[in-house]
Amino acid sequence: MVDPSQQSLSPTTTAQEDATTAGQRRVNLIWEVTQALIAITVTVSMIVSALIQIRSPELIDAFFLIVGFYFSRTNHSAIGGVGPKPNTDQPYRGR
Repeated sequence: MVDPSQQSLSPTTTAQEDATTAGQRRVNLIWEVTQALIAITVTVSMIVSALIQIRSPELIDAFFLIVGFYFSRTNHSAIGGVGPKPNTDQPYRGR
């Protein structure tokens, strides 16, 4: 006899929908890693320039612009990941 807590639910999506969301997750992962690498690179550049006392207004502007966008990017307002949301006529409030 199988423990009821270990049983799987029937799928509610098609194979194509699963493939589409898997592709979206892959693209999102690539984008997130790219954003993180850029933010880390600019932050390390700022720290190094401060340590060796190099003044660069362009680097300072880039730092605040890139890090600011990194923390306020659109992904944070699209909570819930990819795919259709329940009650699409209403704003999505998360899970």
